[in-house]
Amino acid sequence: MSEKHSTTLPGTVEKIIQPLSADEPEKAQIAISGADHLYREIRIENTLTDENGDEVRLKPGAEVEVTVEAPPEATAPAPKKEKTELTEKTQRTEQKA
Repeated sequence: MSEKHSTTLPGTVEKIIQPLSADEPEKAQIAISGADHLYREIRIENTLTDENGDEVRLKPGAEVEVTVEAPPEATAPAPKKEKTELTEKTQRTEQKA
């Protein structure tokens, strides 16, 4: 079995959203560092499982990691970045320093 390709980004629990009715779950709103400004918040059910199998919840302000995984057949090689004149100038300047 092939290992999944993944990336992990840091995030912070911004707030806990109480359900409007008893049959809906509590949600945690997480701000993902490094995401585009308009798309940085996600909301998930605020239910996690600890090492003993017990249900736990996130707290506001908690530092978390958000991982995206995909099977190899769902990914493609990233395009190679070409060096630009600006990149080459920056590298020369850094080497002189």
